[in-house]
Amino acid sequence: RLFSYTDTQLIRLGGPNFHEIPINRPVAPMHNNQRDGFMRQTVNRGQTSYEPNTLRGGCPFQAGADMGGFTSFAERIDAQKVRARSTSFFDHFSQATLFYNSQSEPEKNHIINALRFELGKVETPAIRQRMLGLLAQVDKTLARRVAEGLGLSVPAKLDKPINMSIPADGNPLRFQPKRAPQEITVSPALSMVSSPKDTIKTRKIAFLVADGFDDAAVLNMKKALIAAGAMCMTVAPRLGVLTGAGGETIKADFSFLTGSSVLFDAVYVPAGAASVEALKKEPEAVNFLNEAYKHCKTIAATAAGVELLNTSDAREDSTAGENSAGGGLAVNHGVITSRGASLDRVATEFIKALAHHRHWEREPGSLTNP
Repeated sequence: RLFSYTDTQLIRLGGPNFHEIPINRPVAPMHNNQRDGFMRQTVNRGQTSYEPNTLRGGCPFQAGADMGGFTSFAERIDAQKVRARSTSFFDHFSQATLFYNSQSEPEKNHIINALRFELGKVETPAIRQRMLGLLAQVDKTLARRVAEGLGLSVPAKLDKPINMSIPADGNPLRFQPKRAPQEITVSPALSMVSSPKDTIKTRKIAFLVADGFDDAAVLNMKKALIAAGAMCMTVAPRLGVLTGAGGETIKADFSFLTGSSVLFDAVYVPAGAASVEALKKEPEAVNFLNEAYKHCKTIAATAAGVELLNTSDAREDSTAGENSAGGGLAVNHGVITSRGASLDRVATEFIKALAHHRHWEREPGSLTNP
């Protein structure tokens, strides 16, 4: 009944704060730092909504046994019954170290930039400093590079205790991190770069089109991609029905206002002079290509579509050299451009590049942009 009643309260009343409604309110008030949501009755004060915390001195504290707080009764059986976690739970850093060490250099850069971004939004310098100390327990190079982006230095030693999530009557020393010896130091399975690259099933491809698109370029590519297991969506300046140069019609699945490049795994710009001219007038179309290129996604363009590509960061590289596939087709770090190759050949190269998913060699420092 305890489970059923809680479930009923959540579903019937539609929120997590049913226990604050006067008729449901406990005689002894609860102070758990939760805030906001439906039916909230308490007016919270202070800037923290979590515990343990340092900004409010750790308040509210857990109630110990001497204050009537919950404690597990030590009942004599074959041994003493305890309410405790295995010591393996206190190995807080080994998995994070294994994960970081298993990444490729571009992936490590992404992790470092993500930490710089998130910690850069933390307004209390002491918390940034403490986080750098924790990152140093994962990897000292990781901590140093994150610190550089924050204009800080990694602390020489950490304030103790490191783990402040301690039961009300617990001894802090017993709950501190303990690194366990690791048999495995690197696992390729944890890296996206090392993942299998033999299929494009479930990948979502954005076709950038407008009225006047090349019918054959769209239909042939769509047929080849769907046969390989991918999904094709059209992104256009407007929603509704688009008409090709040959009279074929297709539905616009997204407009540039409703579909962002982050929703797709790859981009295709088909031929069609009128379509490309219309897309050139859309700043969002160029931004769509720029984002896809910076996110190392596969991009293809045929005939007039190459002109739109050349207005973006994914522009055609005339120095592709050994990456050129010849016959009017060029393949350069996941960017496929065709000025005369057969549509079947373009589709084959596009699918091959798509199987790699991301082309990390485009990361800053890996390439010199043309």
